[in-house]
Amino acid sequence: MEASSLIGGLSARLGGVSPLSERDTPGLLQVLAEVPDPRDARGRIYSLPGLLAMAIAAVLSGSSRVVEIVEWAADLPDVVWDRLGAVRDALTGARRVPDDGTLGRVLAGIDADALDAAVGRWLLGRAGLAGRGRRVIAVDGKTLRGSGPAGSQVHLLAALDQAEQIVLAQIDVDGKTNEISRFQPLLDGLDLAGTVITADALHTQREHARWLVEDKHAGYVFVVKRNQPRLYRQVKALPWGKIPTLDATRERGHGRYDIRQLQAVTCLGPLALDFPHAAQALRIRRRRHNPLTGGWSTVTVYAITSLTAAAASPADLANWLRGHWAIEVLHHIRDTTYREDAGRLRTGNAPRALATLRNTAISMLRLSGATSIAPTLRRNSRDPHRSLQILGLT
Repeated sequence: MEASSLIGGLSARLGGVSPLSERDTPGLLQVLAEVPDPRDARGRIYSLPGLLAMAIAAVLSGSSRVVEIVEWAADLPDVVWDRLGAVRDALTGARRVPDDGTLGRVLAGIDADALDAAVGRWLLGRAGLAGRGRRVIAVDGKTLRGSGPAGSQVHLLAALDQAEQIVLAQIDVDGKTNEISRFQPLLDGLDLAGTVITADALHTQREHARWLVEDKHAGYVFVVKRNQPRLYRQVKALPWGKIPTLDATRERGHGRYDIRQLQAVTCLGPLALDFPHAAQALRIRRRRHNPLTGGWSTVTVYAITSLTAAAASPADLANWLRGHWAIEVLHHIRDTTYREDAGRLRTGNAPRALATLRNTAISMLRLSGATSIAPTLRRNSRDPHRSLQILGLT
């Protein structure tokens, strides 16, 4: 499958141009109507946009599985039902509530790329103005462990805007390939000019670096580990003892006290690295104090970037490296709050489609100002009108 691309609108967003106003942004039902309906038109009862909007609203209220979505829908007040574009009998006006088998078949047969693209365009239209500095996009993958036996599980690679925390694109990584070969297809449909891509050590690949800088006019910040042994040795051997700390942060939380220090050195002349467009090398040292044991632990991380010291300050680089965890947080929420890995739906595109619904719900919660997802879902579950408000369907 091709990557879900957000060409319309993303180009303007990444270029610093204001997105459409909310008044001009297509509504959710209008955008979902762009997703091809996989069902035969004969005997079709339920509107696809209505089914998908109902599912997103249910996930916004904490529903995790298909059966939970239809149970949530069955209890909706009439006004919420109608706002979601759900179906009523043409003769009697009675509500037609789908069962979990119907919704499961729709999700299994849906064009997952088209669904990702549609909700992505809508999310970008709902997002606030740009102007938060350079746009930074985190790339990372996740296996849906409940989607099949080991070796045949669904694995997805996603791109997330660090500031807005919106999933910009998502792509399948099937058993015949791996994340490395899907990196460029994931990002190829996006206008990346002027952006920075952050990725873990798996994607510290020479071809990725050349493609980002030379073809997409983007920058990169890549973590360096032993999967690139020559590069790792070069970076580790730099004279870090003589390089000053350029950025330091201290943070308390979750029973820990962290001190992070960043060093950066320009890679020219004798310090040049054998890696395309590497302009600076970074060393990040994190010291963590555990108050329960009274002990300290130290972790050292190396990274490289194509950005020069004039193009990115030490504070920027430190923030972007830390900000990469936003995509890990997204995956953690799907695993813990939505119990994604415990799901056993394995048919067709249904596992990926449900992941898209969760991505959409979490993105909308972030855009609405939610800082803690689980309590917000519990609050939404007590009043379905809240999901309507978040989706702009009131």
